[in-house]
Amino acid sequence: MKIAAVTQYFSSRITSRVFAAVCCAILLAAALAASGCHSYHIDATVENQTGGTVKLLEVDYPSASFGIDMLGASSVFHYRIQIRGSGPLKLQYTAANGSQATVNGPSVSEGQEGTLEIVLLPGGKAEFHPHLSAAH
Repeated sequence: MKIAAVTQYFSSRITSRVFAAVCCAILLAAALAASGCHSYHIDATVENQTGGTVKLLEVDYPSASFGIDMLGASSVFHYRIQIRGSGPLKLQYTAANGSQATVNGPSVSEGQEGTLEIVLLPGGKAEFHPHLSAAH
């Protein structure tokens, strides 16, 4: 009978410790979620209105770049970026006639979020339409 009492005592202590550990883990996860951990990102869209297919499209932004091998006329390319640091955007591509286009865009900063629309135009030109929050 003593063995049964001892077993029950340790079993209840282990169960309460496991329960306490699980509760602590849940509270810690909730605290981290509520503490403002937020990943800022920008949804970028590149729209080809040049009248022909562009090749080797690259968009450079602070700390990284994205691109696509080919983007057909009137096609749209979507990409999500996260800015580290601050600096200007730069766009490069090869037009359908083989000419190289380089266009400087607006500056962006770490902590900004929102959307960025880039419209490729004939003659190696582009429009940038940023709809971004202030840097946090």
